[in-house]
Amino acid sequence: MFFQTLKGIFLTSRYDSVCVCVSMYVSSRAMLIFNFTSTIQELGSPGRTVTPVTDNILPPPPNPSRRLRSLDTFRGYISLVIMVFVNYGGGRYWFFRHESWNGLTVADLVFPWFVFIMGTSIALSINSQLCAGSTRCSLLRKVVWRSLQLFIIGVLIINPNYCQGPLSWDNLRIPGVLQRLAWSYLVVACLDLLVARGHLDILTTGAWWSPGIDILLYWPAWLCVLLLEIIWLCLTFLLPVPGCPTGYLGPGGIGDMGLYVNCTGGAAGFIDHWLLGENHIYQTPSSRVIYATHMPYDPEGVLGSINSIVMAFLGLQAGKIILHYRDLHTSIMSRFLIWGLLLGAISAVLTKCSTDQGFIPVNKNLWSLSYVTTLACFAFVLLVLVYYTVDVKKWWSGAPFYYPGMNSILVYVGHEVFEEYFPFRWHMVNSQSHAEHLTQNLVATSCWVFISYVLYRKKIFWKI
Repeated sequence: MFFQTLKGIFLTSRYDSVCVCVSMYVSSRAMLIFNFTSTIQELGSPGRTVTPVTDNILPPPPNPSRRLRSLDTFRGYISLVIMVFVNYGGGRYWFFRHESWNGLTVADLVFPWFVFIMGTSIALSINSQLCAGSTRCSLLRKVVWRSLQLFIIGVLIINPNYCQGPLSWDNLRIPGVLQRLAWSYLVVACLDLLVARGHLDILTTGAWWSPGIDILLYWPAWLCVLLLEIIWLCLTFLLPVPGCPTGYLGPGGIGDMGLYVNCTGGAAGFIDHWLLGENHIYQTPSSRVIYATHMPYDPEGVLGSINSIVMAFLGLQAGKIILHYRDLHTSIMSRFLIWGLLLGAISAVLTKCSTDQGFIPVNKNLWSLSYVTTLACFAFVLLVLVYYTVDVKKWWSGAPFYYPGMNSILVYVGHEVFEEYFPFRWHMVNSQSHAEHLTQNLVATSCWVFISYVLYRKKIFWKI
C-alpha cells in the first residue's frame, strides 16, 4: 500500500502550519485514488503501434510493440515535471507564475502540452485496441467511464480545500484541470472512434492527394472540430454580455482604463456565471494581481474547454502522422515541422505578433484560439526534437523524466494530495528566502521523479 506508507511518513513530519483536517482526510482520498486503478493507454502510456497486418499502407515496423519513449519523455519532462515544479511554487521566479492576462510564461505552457500529448496517445491506443479486436462500442464504454472517473477525482479530490470545512455544494468548484482533461479526452476519443481505422488500407501513395492522407481519411472528425471552433468564435465575439462590450477579451478591473470593471473574460466569464454560478468557479484568478479584479473567473471554464478539445485534436493529428508514416523518421519529422510552421503562421496573423494588439491575443485564462495555435506550434517543434533525440538517434533514453510520464495521472494527483507534507514542504527558517523556496520546490519535484522511478522499476503503473 504505497499511499499508506507515504502517509505514515508524512504525518510524522508535516510542518507546523498544516491544517489538522488534512491529516484526517488524506487517508480517504488516498484510498479513493487507489481504487481508480484500471489501466488506460490513452491518458497515461501510449503504445507504439499495432500487431502486424497485411493491408497496412506501409510495412509494419520490425517490433510493433516498441514504445515511443519520446512521448513519455515529452509528457514526463516538458509537461508533468515542470507542472509539478510550477504548482509547488516555481522557486518564486516570475516566469514560473501564470501570466495575469495576455501573454505567456513558462507556467502557461505545460498544461496545453499535456493535453496535446494526451491526444497523441489517444490515436495510438485506439488504433492498437481496434487491431487487437476490441469493438468500438466496448471502447466507447471505457472512454465514458474513464472520463467520469477523471471528472470525479478532479471535483472531489483536487479542487476542494478541506481545511475550509466539510465538502459542501455551496462553494464546490466544478471546473478544474482534471475536469478539462476528462472533457477533452471524452470528445476527442469519441471523434476518433467514429473515424479510426483498425487496418490502414493500401492507398496509392503517388496520387495527388496522398500527402494529405492523414487528414483526408478522417474528414468527418475534422469537420466536427471546425464546427466547435466556429461555435467558440461566435460565442466569444457575438454573444451579448450585459454591461460589457460585445466581443470583449479583457481582464476587467482597472484594465482598459477601468471602463469595464465587471467584464472579466467577456463571454467566457458570463457563460460560467450563468451556467455554474459564482460560487462554483475559481475565486482568486491571476488577473487580481495586476488588474485588481473582484469577480471570480475560472481559467478552466466552459467556453475555454472548446479550445482544449482543439488542442487535444491537434495532438491526435500528431498520432495519425506517426501511424501512417510509421518508422519513416524523416517523413514524420517533416510533417511535424510543417504543422508547426502552419500553426505558427496562424498565430502570427491572429496576434499581429504582439501581446495585446492582435485580433485574438494569446491568453491562457481564456484558452484563446491563438493560445492553442501557438502552443500547438511549439509542441510540434519540441516533439520533433525529442523524437529525433530519443527514438531516432537514441542519444538520450529520456531518463529520468521518462518515468513520471509512465505514471502521469498518479504523479499529478499525488503531488496535489501530499503537497503540504514533508518532504514536499517544510517549515522554512526564512519564508522570504528565495534560495530556500527554490530548494524546497526542487526537492519536492525531485521526490516525485524518484517515486515514479521506483514504481517503474517495480513495474507498478497506476492509471485510471
